Amino acid sequence: MKIQDTWEQMQKLCQSEADQSKLWNEYYQQETDAYRAILGDKRFTLTGTVQEIADSLNMEIAVFAPFADGINSSLKTPLDTAALEESTAVNMEIEPEKLYYNMLTAKAKWLYTLKEWDGVLTEEKRTEITRAWRQDHQAVSNKVGRNDPCPCGSGKKYKNCCGR
Repeated sequence: MKIQDTWEQMQKLCQSEADQSKLWNEYYQQETDAYRAILGDKRFTLTGTVQEIADSLNMEIAVFAPFADGINSSLKTPLDTAALEESTAVNMEIEPEKLYYNMLTAKAKWLYTLKEWDGVLTEEKRTEITRAWRQDHQAVSNKVGRNDPCPCGSGKKYKNCCGR
C-alpha cells in the first residue's frame, strides 16, 4: 500500500476535531524532530528505502508521507510522493537555502526558527533569504494613477488622455 493512502486513511479515521488536532500535533512533533536531526547533523542527502529513511528520522511510516510532500519542493530532484511505498528506494538531496525559503512560504515558524539553522546557514544568509522571500511575496499594483503619465505614450497625464 502507498504511504500517502495510509496517511489519508489515518486522517479519515479522525472523527472529531480533537482527534484531528491530536494527529496533526503528533505529525508536527515528528516533523520538528526530523528537521532537528537533519539540520543538526548537516545530513542533506537521505538515501535508502522510504522505511529506512523514516526509521533513521524516528518517524512513523505513514507520517513520512506528508513530510516527503512538504520537503519535496526543497529537493534537487523532486519525488513522486503519491507513488511512495515502504520499499521504494529514494535519494533525497536537500537544498538548505531552498528549504529555508519554503519554510517561510509555509509559514512554519516552528521550523525556520530552529536553533539548528545556526550551523547550516549564517544569520546574514537567512536574513538575505527572508528579504528575497518578502520581495517575492509583496503585493504589486499595476494600476495607473490618474496623475501618472499615460501608458499610451502621449506624454499627457492619464486623466487628460485615455483616462477620460
